[in-house]
Amino acid sequence: MLEIEKVDHIGIRVSDKTRSIAFYELLGFELISDSGFDKGHPIIMEHPSGVVLNLLGPSNVSEGHNILMDEDQKHPGITHVSYKVTSLDETKAFLAKNAIPITGQINFKGLQAVFIRDPDRNVIELDAYPGAEPGPRAKMSDKDKHCYKDHP
Repeated sequence: MLEIEKVDHIGIRVSDKTRSIAFYELLGFELISDSGFDKGHPIIMEHPSGVVLNLLGPSNVSEGHNILMDEDQKHPGITHVSYKVTSLDETKAFLAKNAIPITGQINFKGLQAVFIRDPDRNVIELDAYPGAEPGPRAKMSDKDKHCYKDHP
């Protein structure tokens, strides 16, 4: 087993440095450093919750179409990042106040979430659920684990 302590940071390639910094600052991230975005070095931002983002760039392809999450074509790749929020109602009010459109919503086994897009159409899920962990993260039964071992 690899002994992972935590998620260190999330790297997101962006096309417009100024627009992306402004968007993530609106969500509460603070600009920590820009070590040379135009040379391919990350812009580091941190949220008071401890979540760290590395905004990477500049992208070298003209603005395209992010198709990893909520489009009909399903390509391999990281589909989204999810942040737990304290209140979905407060989150929706914040998004409305700041003209950030909600692109999707789910309600599943007590977990409620809304989806938004950053300026480069990367999907962000904002989750609210009672308790420390949502029901969908319940551990698999021994029977389920056996099925996975038989069918890699």
